[in-house]
Amino acid sequence: MGYDLAAFATAFVSDPVLAVIVVLTLGATIVNGATDAPNAIATVVGTKAMRPGPAIAMAAVCNFVGLAGITMVSSAVALTIFKMVDFGGNNHAALVALAAAMVAIIMWGVVAWYFGIPTSQSHSLIAGITGAAIALQGGLAGVNGAEWMKVLYGLVVSTFLGFGTGWLFTRLIRVFCWRAQRSRANAFFKWAQIISGAGVAVLHGAQDGQKFLSLCMLGIMIAMSGTVDGNVTFPFWLILLVSAVMSLGTALGGKKIIKSVGMNMVKMEQYQGFAACLSACFCIGLATFTGMPVSTTHTKTTAIMGVGAEKSIRNVKWGLAGRMVLTWVLTFPGCGLLAFVFTHLFLMWF
Repeated sequence: MGYDLAAFATAFVSDPVLAVIVVLTLGATIVNGATDAPNAIATVVGTKAMRPGPAIAMAAVCNFVGLAGITMVSSAVALTIFKMVDFGGNNHAALVALAAAMVAIIMWGVVAWYFGIPTSQSHSLIAGITGAAIALQGGLAGVNGAEWMKVLYGLVVSTFLGFGTGWLFTRLIRVFCWRAQRSRANAFFKWAQIISGAGVAVLHGAQDGQKFLSLCMLGIMIAMSGTVDGNVTFPFWLILLVSAVMSLGTALGGKKIIKSVGMNMVKMEQYQGFAACLSACFCIGLATFTGMPVSTTHTKTTAIMGVGAEKSIRNVKWGLAGRMVLTWVLTFPGCGLLAFVFTHLFLMWF
């Protein structure tokens, strides 16, 4: 069955359940743009390489370019999310469960944004659809263990590789540039940091945007054809729509997260900000092209911690880092439980 824009528009108008699914998914995408995307350019603002306004505008544009451009080359992350759970053969119940997952994801993300906590919308998304699938199937039968393992691999990459490469890149820069004139070095690393920050924003668009693109396509496929094809091809109009919505979210929000991550966690110089962005680019890029869903927030934060630890372990505000880790630890059971409860409630009501 074709999923061209005209066919989708007809189905969207005639099927209220599909309309709710799409609106909720795009709403979750906006929340992601407001909460996760600013982390890409947090250090650029924290080191005063760019002012918050222009930095957020750059991130919004790069989010759009990253999702629209990289997805045309590789949709590995989207396919991982697409295959992670099975909502079963009842199309109506599957759509209700997907709607419940989206409500849980949005609620969790809005609360985190309100308190300025850089929680992971990626982890919320994974927890939400998993909790909904468990509720619908009455157990773990609806969870694809092989795809879920990629989430665990992603946690390792974002935590240990993020911290390690942040530390390593900072050390290498100090070793190779120790004779450089400070003013010239700062001028160079200011622009290098802006470019690498843009790179992180591009990869965030591809990594996180593909997750919401996948869920939107899952809802469309269930509603329009009643079957889920693992060899899905994402229509270009949908890629552009999700890209634009994520960019809108980035443009509308983000200053609280920028302050928490880029300015409160560790005080950095220009070269350190560049090292953090370079580390995030490496880790997120590796995960994106190998199909591992990772948290941009998680990766960038651990990279910043690695950068601070290279000079002195006391340079890192571990109390704030501990709050973030606690939030990450709570996200999987918390958001998953919300989705589980909402799924049962929605099935009773609808």
